[in-house]
Amino acid sequence: MAAPVLRCCCSGRRWAFACIDRGSRHGRGAPTGSWFCGKRGQRSVAQQLLSAAQKLRKGEHEWTAVVGLEIHAQISSNSKLFSGSKVHFAAPPNSLVSFFDASLPGTLPVLNRRCVEAAVMTGLALNCHINKKSLFDRKHYFYADLPAGYQITQQRLPIAVNGSLAYSICTGKKQSQVISKTVRIKQIQLEQDSGKTLHDDFRSQTLIDLNRAGIGLLEVVLEPDMSCGEEAATAVRELQLILQALGTSQAIMADGQLRVDANISVHHPGEPLGVRTEVKNLNSARFLAKAIDYEIQRQIKELENGGEILNETRSFDYKLGCTVPMRDKEGKQDYRFIPEPNLPPLVIYDSASLPANADPQQVINIDRIREQIPELPSVTREKLVQQYGMLPEHSLTLLNEVGLLEFFQNVIKETRAEPKKVTSWVLNTFLGFLKQENLAVSESPVTPSALAELLNLLDRKAISSAAAKQVFEELWRNEGKTPAQIVSEKQLELMQDREALEQLCHAVMEEHPQVVMDMKKGNPRAINKLIGLVRKATLNRADPTVIKETLEKQLSPRDVSRPSA
Repeated sequence: MAAPVLRCCCSGRRWAFACIDRGSRHGRGAPTGSWFCGKRGQRSVAQQLLSAAQKLRKGEHEWTAVVGLEIHAQISSNSKLFSGSKVHFAAPPNSLVSFFDASLPGTLPVLNRRCVEAAVMTGLALNCHINKKSLFDRKHYFYADLPAGYQITQQRLPIAVNGSLAYSICTGKKQSQVISKTVRIKQIQLEQDSGKTLHDDFRSQTLIDLNRAGIGLLEVVLEPDMSCGEEAATAVRELQLILQALGTSQAIMADGQLRVDANISVHHPGEPLGVRTEVKNLNSARFLAKAIDYEIQRQIKELENGGEILNETRSFDYKLGCTVPMRDKEGKQDYRFIPEPNLPPLVIYDSASLPANADPQQVINIDRIREQIPELPSVTREKLVQQYGMLPEHSLTLLNEVGLLEFFQNVIKETRAEPKKVTSWVLNTFLGFLKQENLAVSESPVTPSALAELLNLLDRKAISSAAAKQVFEELWRNEGKTPAQIVSEKQLELMQDREALEQLCHAVMEEHPQVVMDMKKGNPRAINKLIGLVRKATLNRADPTVIKETLEKQLSPRDVSRPSA
């Protein structure tokens, strides 16, 4: 199927506030670090904004940025919102289209119970008030991939309102300070997704795929409580984790299951809000942060140079790291909202209002859905801190990286090592290798069992810490070998022969008399240098603690002025 496309602007906009100092501006597309915790030693955008607000000097000109988000999450359901067509990612084009999806005359919508339950559960998890009565509306606009010429949504009375989403950001030089923030949720509404428009530049034609048309969406509208791109990206990531924990959406941004529209404007404090621009269809939290931060800086620069901001829709060019115009929005779009005539009001109940003889299969009970809510990410993080004694920022990272928490828990089950040591190896060594190779946890050549076996060797002092890192590198490069096999092949076992170790220590001391003299004078660096020389001579096969004891034993106690602890 081929068809020309005439694009129209989309739904209403919401905003959020952020203060930035004129002196805190950075280059466009500046990196924002991790979704939760930035890179060590690198100041995040949120930190720059906070620092700027704290260091305002007299005479400086302050700007206030206004940023708002509308988040569209695809509901995890076997069928579409109002038809029986299956939902399957990457199916052949136009292979999952019912008569209703194609908007053939005489077809009527039938509401999907699963989608309603998903909306209620999401609303409860986000502390929303669930409306026992909600309404469906028709929102009229023309897209070539919208066959009916309207979208069924909930503009007047959505299913959930007045919620909140808590999230945390790591700040400080070592990302060790966790700041908790909350963004209010204005509403959550059910609506249809549109089809997909595919532009074929080679043949100069546009193709329409209606497989996605009619799939159920949750639109989550956030109130103006965020302050910058990093906070927006962090809030979206937290929402993504909640949706995945609930099972109401897979929320895989790369597959288009979670899409974000951002509205940005800037103005001086105390003055009316500035003209806003909208950045559409952001499908990556990292790109979302970069797009917002770039757009804020672009608008400030434009206004300071005497220009004006156009009310327009823009897209983010991730290759250039900037936003580019798509179309202007100077004329107000009239969507001609009307009540959906083919759907009655959606009525749901709680235990108190449930009719006595109601069939459980025909009604939705809010309290029953509340009982089915699983453990949410915030609770999981609290348990990790309490159970394993880890730092809050470490619990953030474990949940932030897809699959990392499960990997950590599997290692814990199979090792006798202390949880703190496991946490250190997973977050520093294992995650560091993943980042270096740009791999997901599921793509790691090192399994939880292999890392657990390595930590067991280290725990019973069969190998040294340096040897353990060498074994891990071999595990990473040589998939299939066990840590024990690598230790045996490389002869990395700790030296058990104390006599041989004493001889090595004696030889090292004789070769470095000046270091020995410094050690006798109580220089703490001297003993560390000797330990390093002995470890080198043993190919890292000796325990540093045992080396130190041996070195000190070979010196007369009266000749050694040991420094106080």
